[in-house]
Amino acid sequence: MNDDQDLTDKKSSNAESEAAGPWVIKDVQFEKSATQRRHFPKEPVLPEVAFVGKSNVGKSSLLNVLVNRKRIAKVSNTPGRTQLVNFFLVKGEHGDTRLVDLPGYGFAKAPKDVKKHWDKMITNYLLGNRQLRLVCTLFDIRRDPTDEDASLLDWLKHYEMPFLAVITKADKLPRSGQMQAKQKLAKWLEAWGPEGIVLFSALKRTGRDDLLLEVGKALAAPAREWKTSKELADEEAAAMEEDLDLDSSEE
Repeated sequence: MNDDQDLTDKKSSNAESEAAGPWVIKDVQFEKSATQRRHFPKEPVLPEVAFVGKSNVGKSSLLNVLVNRKRIAKVSNTPGRTQLVNFFLVKGEHGDTRLVDLPGYGFAKAPKDVKKHWDKMITNYLLGNRQLRLVCTLFDIRRDPTDEDASLLDWLKHYEMPFLAVITKADKLPRSGQMQAKQKLAKWLEAWGPEGIVLFSALKRTGRDDLLLEVGKALAAPAREWKTSKELADEEAAAMEEDLDLDSSEE
């Protein structure tokens, strides 16, 4: 395929996404929770949308408002309560989707072995997942992004995974403060290139339509040809071998 054709295909794909309607949720049901890849649901094969963020970022409240249910995701005052990968089946107007609630990261009081386990669960879910269409990364409007947030975005960029930045708890600031926070985060995110930025308040239920629209675009876009986790591991192993060869040749 030549460059002109490739550019035409990209423009066509973008146009299709822009013309897509919002994610219409008719019903949602809890499917299962798991900690290991072999226990993640394999059937039915469905497009997936994942939600991830630091502990206490307001992810559970956001999910409850998004799917219009009171207790689909457990809301807790204790940070780090989500310690499993939770899967939900979403019945939609244009087909079914799987919503995935990933464990919160960055809880300072969690033991090191627990933190490592959470990180591994997130990696096991994301890496080589051919059904994944979008990762929604959450940021508390009152908090500056951390090194852990940056590490997650580095990881997503490395594997070319599309992500949408969602600013939670927008009601904590006046409208002018919300716009300033959005501009500040947009500048910080330039290096990673998000699909967009959405301001969201679970308390006031604002930003829900914008979030549903962005997810709808991602679901309408052509599926990407993800590499499997084995293919990625083989590539990284080969790269490490090349580095070792270079080191030995320089000695």
